[in-house]
Amino acid sequence: MYFAALLARTEDGWEASDTELDDVETLSDLTDLAREASVDEDTVLVYIEQEDAWFGVVRVDGEEDPRIYISDASAAARSSYGEILLTDELLGREPGAEDEIAALEELVDLDGTEDGEPDDPLSDADGTGSAVTEPDLDQEDPDAVPAGPLGDLGILADLGLSEKDLLTLRTDALAEIADALGASDVLEAVR
Repeated sequence: MYFAALLARTEDGWEASDTELDDVETLSDLTDLAREASVDEDTVLVYIEQEDAWFGVVRVDGEEDPRIYISDASAAARSSYGEILLTDELLGREPGAEDEIAALEELVDLDGTEDGEPDDPLSDADGTGSAVTEPDLDQEDPDAVPAGPLGDLGILADLGLSEKDLLTLRTDALAEIADALGASDVLEAVR
């Protein structure tokens, strides 16, 4: 079960609205949705939660790049909405690295041989006839998503929620965030 809400700051305080993410496929789509809710290019927060698993906050300030915080990246990676937030930049990967890896995998068959090479499991480069190798246990998966919090810990610091407080949020995080922002009443109206 997912819940998503927009909190847009105005000169009169915060305005809240629940939002449907059915048409959101990328972070750019989500950022555009936030900017549409913005009044005078002021701060908009997009809150997404998957019940008892993870939550994410995307902060959009005018035309600046969005800032992202995810409470549990590995849980979010198993979610279609979480995948939207887990950008290459946030994960510390080269942009487009997944596309390059996919293109390289197309050049090599699943058995690890290049097109045209024999599939004989007894042949190998050193001529010993042993194609079985020990796996390298020290090698980490470069595509692995870390467990735990990921992103901009200071995303809400200037709005009343410190980095330490953000890290302690678990269930019903939106209520605590709204309370810190002074937006509890407007949030309850849409929940």
